[in-house]
Amino acid sequence: MLGMRHKTRSFYVRDLGFGGDHPIVVQSMTNTDTHDLAATLAQIRALDQAGAQLVRLAVPDKAAIPFLEKLLDQSPVPLVADIHFDYRLALAAIACGVDGVRINPGNIGGLDRFRQVIKACLEKDTPMRIGVNSGSVEKKLLEKYGGPTPEAMVESLCQHVRVCEEAGYGKLVLSVKASSVPEMVRANRLAAQELDYPLHLGVTEAGGVRMGTIKSAVGIGALLVDGIGDTLRVSLSGDPLNELPVAYDILKASGRLKQGVNIIACPTCGRTQIDLVPLLEAVEERTRHIQRPLNIAVMGCAVNGPGEAREADIGIAGGKGMGLIFRKGEIVARASEDQLLASFDQHLQQLLMEDSES
Repeated sequence: MLGMRHKTRSFYVRDLGFGGDHPIVVQSMTNTDTHDLAATLAQIRALDQAGAQLVRLAVPDKAAIPFLEKLLDQSPVPLVADIHFDYRLALAAIACGVDGVRINPGNIGGLDRFRQVIKACLEKDTPMRIGVNSGSVEKKLLEKYGGPTPEAMVESLCQHVRVCEEAGYGKLVLSVKASSVPEMVRANRLAAQELDYPLHLGVTEAGGVRMGTIKSAVGIGALLVDGIGDTLRVSLSGDPLNELPVAYDILKASGRLKQGVNIIACPTCGRTQIDLVPLLEAVEERTRHIQRPLNIAVMGCAVNGPGEAREADIGIAGGKGMGLIFRKGEIVARASEDQLLASFDQHLQQLLMEDSES
């Protein structure tokens, strides 16, 4: 059963709502050299077109700040400066008007420097994402818990939040990440119990497309079903454009995103009498652009297909040399195998027109 959404504070990053009743935000991160303005801007625009609502980018040195300023002027989505080790880079990014900063308080050189970043965020009304991972837990907490356990990570996070609250600052997004899926899930469940700030979900160092997708689906998906999570990133090695389809598929599969097409397809068996995989791929390609909620079935058996997928808004059931088009379990057309997709297109357009008129 889908859990009620964990209630968190809400605010805006540029014009993008975070937390509260706002939709869950999908984000990604550039992997271009930030000093390469053209390449970085091109990737930001491509990520925007692919569905990223917010983009994070590395600010590795002072020389990257002028490029960040130019990117902010041209970016179609809010940009978050990713800062490690040098708190002065966070201060410079905030001063130039970045939409948000991401820091790990455990690696920027102590509480005094962290407080300087908080002060700058307060003055510019800049949101901050505090990230804690298994590699940044303070030594005292490692000794207390015997390692970078979920409990250690969450206590570290809570300590950083208290420092922010003492300064009167609360425009926070929080993340506790681990490369271990069970530890990541446990840490976020603990964080949700302790804190009411928006939570960013992700499995760090998840791997390539295959394993990274699996780990992210298990970890992020489990938390979304629980009702935990206000924003997420699927971290995959390589081209960040690969992350966006996975992120939206996880949101749909977990029941947290109602828009878009949900494909129901049989796994194939000895009763299958049609070449199902090319048919499935063709239907996926034809329906990728649809934003309204729609369940579409692609079944390999003309006998059982409409029955097994009777809740589908529209579907195809293949047979030997022919197939059926059905809607809500009712057969509406029969067509030869080579005309099946054309018949499907016709009835799909009819369905979409009916919905637009109602």
